Amino acid sequence: EVQLQASGGGLVQVGGSLRLSCAASGFDFNENVIAWFRQAPGQEREGVSCIDFANEETYYADSVLGRFTITSDNAKNTVHLQMNNLTPADTGVYYCATGLTCTYYIGGYYRFDPRALAYDNWGQGTQVTVSS
Repeated sequence: EVQLQASGGGLVQVGGSLRLSCAASGFDFNENVIAWFRQAPGQEREGVSCIDFANEETYYADSVLGRFTITSDNAKNTVHLQMNNLTPADTGVYYCATGLTCTYYIGGYYRFDPRALAYDNWGQGTQVTVSS
C-alpha cells in the first residue's frame, strides 16, 4: 500500500522560507515520480514541482521556478520542497502525490504535467500560510 505523509507547513511572513517533506513508502522509487501540489481556498489543485527518481530530473511550475527546489533523500524515502521568497500567492494546502511520469506531451514538447488527474496516490496536506 502506497503511503505518503506531508509535513513542514506553517505560517511565514512574505519573503520567508519553509521546507516541506513528503515521507513515502510502499512503491518502487525507480518506476515512479513524486510531485507537489497546492490548493488555495476556492481554487483547483495545481502542480508545483515534480521529481523523477529514474533520471533525477526535476520540474517546476513557472510560478515557483527559481524560488522552490525539490530534492530527494532516497535513503529516507523522503522528498523535500524548499520554498524561498514566499509570497501570499503561495498560500494553500500542499500535497504530495505519486505518478508514473512528471511530464506530458503538449504543444510539441514534453512539459511538466501540473494536472492532478495525472497522479494517483495522494497524502494528506500540510497548510502553508504566507502573511503580508
